[in-house]
Amino acid sequence: MTNLLERAPNDPKHKDLNPILKLALELGPLGVFFFANARLDIFWATGAFMVATLVALAVSFALTRRLPIMPLVTGIVVVVFGGLTLYLHDETFIKMKPTIVNALFGLTLLGGLLFGKALLGYVFDSVFHLTDEGWRKLTFRWGVFFLVLAVLNEVIWRTFPTDIWVNFKVFGIMPLTFVFTLLQLPLINRTTIEDKKAAE
Repeated sequence: MTNLLERAPNDPKHKDLNPILKLALELGPLGVFFFANARLDIFWATGAFMVATLVALAVSFALTRRLPIMPLVTGIVVVVFGGLTLYLHDETFIKMKPTIVNALFGLTLLGGLLFGKALLGYVFDSVFHLTDEGWRKLTFRWGVFFLVLAVLNEVIWRTFPTDIWVNFKVFGIMPLTFVFTLLQLPLINRTTIEDKKAAE
């Protein structure tokens, strides 16, 4: 099973997707979800979202022969909660999906810190060469950010109409994540190990 999962970037067998294609595979299912909801309803949108998510994973696997971990976890939750939404004809389940995914990522990162493990360091150590303190701070910040996204999703889907929630899911989460990522650059620059930085 581990041979099917995404390889570390420094693995000689690791294959990178074209950045534009990778972005299309990540955003494509959201676009399908938005347009299906606008033209039809939340249940048609849920079915289309499930299919688009599985297609995106299949294309990624066909090109790299590996499954990216975070999209894989997201895809599993989409299929489970989307299936419940369609089977029970209850939109609550698909609305809870972002809560479950973000809470899972957030609790995993923060839980790792409780055991002395900065998990982001294990994933991105070949991309960023940070001090242990840098990895701990970055892991903590992302853990908290994922939990904030989970809470935001709960507040919005429980408080606002479905169309507002769909707009938040498609046009809110991605910009928030982009801005948060930019805000981490000073920490990354400040805690980058100098000899690695010079070697690059």
